[in-house]
Amino acid sequence: MSIITTETIKTLRDRTGISIMQCKKALEETDGNIEQALVVLRKKGGEIASKKKDRTLGSGIVQAYIHATGALGAVVILACETDFVAKNEEFSKLAYDIAMHVTAINPEFLKADDVPESAKEIARSVFVKEIEGKPAELQEKIMEGKLNTYFKEKILLDQQFIKNPDITIQGLIDSAIQKFGEKIEISRFERFVV
Repeated sequence: MSIITTETIKTLRDRTGISIMQCKKALEETDGNIEQALVVLRKKGGEIASKKKDRTLGSGIVQAYIHATGALGAVVILACETDFVAKNEEFSKLAYDIAMHVTAINPEFLKADDVPESAKEIARSVFVKEIEGKPAELQEKIMEGKLNTYFKEKILLDQQFIKNPDITIQGLIDSAIQKFGEKIEISRFERFVV
């Protein structure tokens, strides 16, 4: 077992913004490997987020991003539990990054539940031609895979974050929940184009 130094803990904390104790535990769990500790922290972030999903959102921030051309931009409402977090500079930066992502990638839906049945039927009618001739027992599974892949690109929470393709927008929010210790979610987003 390698010795976990204060410098290693500080490096991990600087990269994640997560508490010193959580960083230390992740490093101990991975024998001092920072890259593996990042994976452990992301996994724990998802677990922490799921524990906080029933909490009430009482505060938040409206954040906008306007592209340098001035011809497109986005507004995001990022909700949290308290004013303490809503007024935090890092929380505001998170909302700004999400607004920038929305401007660049143009998602259609916030989450999978928002995809209307009519959109699924249209996509299904296109993909049905692609699965003709496949074994009958595999057709439904293939169709589900095609639909999931197609809509993953259109759902904001499932998209890879533009500044770090290693994580999704949901993963970005989960790590913020871990960092701030509060439930955080995107209430609404809108993209504007001239």
